[in-house]
Amino acid sequence: MSRVTSRRKAVLVRAGAPSRPKRETLAGEEPLEIRVNGKPLAVTMRTPGHDFDLVAGNLVSEGFLGQQHDLATMRYCAGKNEDGEQTFNVIDAAVIGLDPASIAERKVVTTSACGVCGTTSIDEVRRQSRFGSQTAEVRVQADVLLDLPDRLREAQKLFDSTGGLHAAGLFTIDGELLCAREDVGRHNAVDKVIGWALREGKLPLRNTVLQVSGRASFELVQKSHLAGIPIMSAVSAPSSLAADLADEVGITLAGFSRGDRVTLYTHTERVEVAEDLVTEGVSA
Repeated sequence: MSRVTSRRKAVLVRAGAPSRPKRETLAGEEPLEIRVNGKPLAVTMRTPGHDFDLVAGNLVSEGFLGQQHDLATMRYCAGKNEDGEQTFNVIDAAVIGLDPASIAERKVVTTSACGVCGTTSIDEVRRQSRFGSQTAEVRVQADVLLDLPDRLREAQKLFDSTGGLHAAGLFTIDGELLCAREDVGRHNAVDKVIGWALREGKLPLRNTVLQVSGRASFELVQKSHLAGIPIMSAVSAPSSLAADLADEVGITLAGFSRGDRVTLYTHTERVEVAEDLVTEGVSA
C-alpha cells in the first residue's frame, strides 16, 4: 500500500439530501526523525517521499549545510513497526566538520503545521546565512511571475486526488520549472525543493524564484534566505514578520498571486512590469 496516500471509508453529508458512503483518498502523514552524525535533531510530520531531499533542505534551513560537499552521506536507520516491518521513518545524515554542540542547541520537535520553531529572530537568521543578504541584480518579468501559480499547480500530481497537499516550486527567472515537491506541510515542501537543489550542487539559488501554495510565513522566507533565493511568491498573504525579514535580507516578497494580479511587498525593483500592466502603490 502506498504511504504517500491512503484510501479510507467516509460519509458524505449534504443539506437536504440523504447521506451516502464513499471512499476518500487522503494524503499520507508520518513522522520522520532526523539525526545528524548519529545524534537526534528533530522529528517532523511529513508526507513520505523525497525524504533525503527533505532532510537535506531541513539542514540547509537550520544552518548546518551550505554546499553539496558538506553532506557526506544519508541513510535510513533501522526502525520497525509493530509488525516488524521497516518504517523508513528515521534518517541519519553525516555532515562534515559539524560541532556536536550545535546539534544539541537546535534539537526541536516539529509538526506539519508549525515547522521548525527553534530560530525566530531576524538577527539569528542573518547570523546563520552562509550567503549573505540578497544584492543580485536579478530581474523577473511580471507576466512570468503571474504564471507561476498555474505552472506549479500543473506540477502537483497528488493534489487532485487528495486536496490536502501543499506545494513548492523552484523556477528560473524565465519561468522554467526546476523542481516541484508536495507535502502536507508547506515548510516540508520548501525543504524538499531546497534539499533537491543542494544535492544537485545548485546552492546558492541566486537566479531563481520560489513559488509556494498558501501563505508566506517567516519560516518560509527564512528558508529562502538560507538557500540564497532572491524572489519568493505565495498564493496567499505574507505575515508581517515574513515581510520584515524579506525587507531586511533583500528578498523580493510577493503575495496574493492569483490570476492576473500579484501584490509586491518588498524589493519591488526586481519585478519588471510591461506597459500593458498597471501598478498601483500606496504609502505606508
